Amino acid sequence: MTAELGHFINGEHVNGQSGRLHDIFNPTTGEVQAKVALAAPAEVAHAVAAAENAFPVWAAMNPQRRARVLFKFKELVEKDMENLAKMLSSEHGKILPDARGDVQRGLEVVEFACGIPHLQKGEYTEAAGPGIDVYSMRQPLGVVAGITPFNFPAMIPMWMFSVAIACGNTFINKPSEKDPSVPLRLAELMMEAGAPEGVLNVVNGDKEAVDAIIEDPRVKAISFVGSSDIAQYIYANGTKHNKRVQAFGGAKNHMIILPDADMENAVNQLIGSAYGSAGERCMATPVAVPVGEGTADALVSILKPKVEALRIGPSLSEDSDLGPLVTAAHRDRVKAYIRMAADEGQELVVDGREFSLQGYENGFFMGGTLLDHARPGHQSYHDEIFGPVLQIVRAENFEEAIALPSNHQYGNGVAIFTRNGAAAREFAQKVNVGMVGVNVPIPVPVAYHTFGGWKRSGFGDTNQHGPEGVRFWTKIKTITQRWPEDVQGSEFVIPTME
Repeated sequence: MTAELGHFINGEHVNGQSGRLHDIFNPTTGEVQAKVALAAPAEVAHAVAAAENAFPVWAAMNPQRRARVLFKFKELVEKDMENLAKMLSSEHGKILPDARGDVQRGLEVVEFACGIPHLQKGEYTEAAGPGIDVYSMRQPLGVVAGITPFNFPAMIPMWMFSVAIACGNTFINKPSEKDPSVPLRLAELMMEAGAPEGVLNVVNGDKEAVDAIIEDPRVKAISFVGSSDIAQYIYANGTKHNKRVQAFGGAKNHMIILPDADMENAVNQLIGSAYGSAGERCMATPVAVPVGEGTADALVSILKPKVEALRIGPSLSEDSDLGPLVTAAHRDRVKAYIRMAADEGQELVVDGREFSLQGYENGFFMGGTLLDHARPGHQSYHDEIFGPVLQIVRAENFEEAIALPSNHQYGNGVAIFTRNGAAAREFAQKVNVGMVGVNVPIPVPVAYHTFGGWKRSGFGDTNQHGPEGVRFWTKIKTITQRWPEDVQGSEFVIPTME
């Protein structure tokens, strides 16, 4: 009998009540391995009520005690690493080493959030005026929510809820219905770590659950990661309902390769960033921009055999380079983009569409695909493909190379490979993209800095984790105080600090 997953509300697993179910596939075999309940608005309201009930006690707990819960949570996640990685791989399709990295990058933000006693400190000014002191405090918002994507079912929930909970908020996580098991397990571990019931809740669902979160006035803030169209929808509708919203969308990250770059190193870095996790990363590198025809020809000649030699295997493999895509529908969408690119006139250097893994013929596998001579006018270059597909756009000079990512609709990440420090510095200053790597192919910042893209890659004015995360999940209160020794007379002009 196929297992059925429900929700995690107020410290316990609860069955779905809507009668609507979604299939959870094993991407390696193509089989349905479980079903997940899709929440109705009443079930979302139940979770919000549990979080609202838990908020006063949790918010009043001193920050050291909240930090101790997170320290314990970190310890429990580390002990459960292998179980979490296997659970993640079996539902998403990424290989085990990559799944462990997914969990670890989430834990790094948990580690950052453990410093909340320092991070949430306010400011103080003594004697701002005669006998007047001014100080500020950062206070939690209340019930907040995270709507998280399929491609990082451990990392991105931990990016959101660890900082939010550390700040004293209570949290509703609405994960992807494609791979909900890891978020449910993380909620169990948070309870085991000592969080009160209702502090971390998981509600599975689709647009119906998302709209219920957006429309519930008790939810004060929403963080989202997913496609740009949905990010824009959540930002527009969330702010319309008076919520604080940060919504991160799609990407089309470029790697610029200057003629002086170490070509072998650049190719090795490009291969991993373009094809790792089957390209299903918002910080993948699906576009290479070699500068000059000589650089482009050298790049293609080195890339082609390496793409053809990619090791593709089952998701639980330890020694493959990439596994299957998340669903058959998504694989077919990626294949359609390859066909589109060929129709647009791009050269199909390596075609991975017909790849089939022996013994797993029904799995959602694709081989690596390499396309040359893509151009800005091509729809396949304009859109996010989100698969094991690398497009090469040839640039004549440095200025054209800067313009390509700067003028693209997305502005998540970009990288430049060069030995020229002046060129790298100029590129980092001028490029119109939110995160920049210099000889680093996937420039995801460390946990104590902050993550966020520009243009259609990010809606809202604050980024994730780091100090920006603390600012997003708190509101600031400023107190101006005076303790006069004598009763003062009335003042009819605006106070000054003279």
